[in-house]
Amino acid sequence: MLKRHIFAATAALISSTSTFAQSAGDFVANVGWFHLAPQVSSQPFSISALGTTSTASGSSADVSDADTLGLTATYFFTDHIAVEGVFGIPPRMKLTGTGTLSGIGQLGKAYEWSPTLLAKYYFFNAKSRFRPYVGAGGAYVWYSGVKLSGAMSSGTFLYSSAYQSALEGPTTAKLSSSFAPVINAGLVYNINEHWSLNASVSYMWLSTRATLTTHSSVGTVTSRSKIHVDPLITYLSVGYHF
Repeated sequence: MLKRHIFAATAALISSTSTFAQSAGDFVANVGWFHLAPQVSSQPFSISALGTTSTASGSSADVSDADTLGLTATYFFTDHIAVEGVFGIPPRMKLTGTGTLSGIGQLGKAYEWSPTLLAKYYFFNAKSRFRPYVGAGGAYVWYSGVKLSGAMSSGTFLYSSAYQSALEGPTTAKLSSSFAPVINAGLVYNINEHWSLNASVSYMWLSTRATLTTHSSVGTVTSRSKIHVDPLITYLSVGYHF
């Protein structure tokens, strides 16, 4: 009798999960929240002025965490292999001075655009309620709305005992764009045949070159630094299966 009840319960469970699927030909759209936690390291600024280039030893920067709304679109070529496009509202990243620049505080801010394409492999059967996955791909990253803080935009960060304020002046900044490799892992929980919950974590190898151009009374001054942002990205979302 007990065996009969166990068999019946197992059959009911299999029946109840038979509608859960990420199968060949399926399309899944997700909306949720990204959290970016940069793992930052930066090179000291090199300063080119009056025909010479010097290194501002000890100058460095940090990038703050950021949150934003994210969207993903996933297409399943087979029950296990899918391709996913990752989009979202660009987060505003804030750059803060460290080392010899720590007294300045915020150096500037910019919006980061990073549309990403991932190839993903889903484990377990297509009808499973839980489906872990791994993925890898790349992002193309660029920046907009780059804005320097007051101390940076006026060039006062260039004050030195040798030149005093001669190198200071109106300053603008540019951040280079780049391709960035991405790895990804996560878990899908299928609520029913249409709705699911998704949690994932990604790591992006991202670096950018910051170039500051200052128009001083003695000519143009160019300050450069390479910043490794390398964000760890978590994503919690709700998905709909079409």
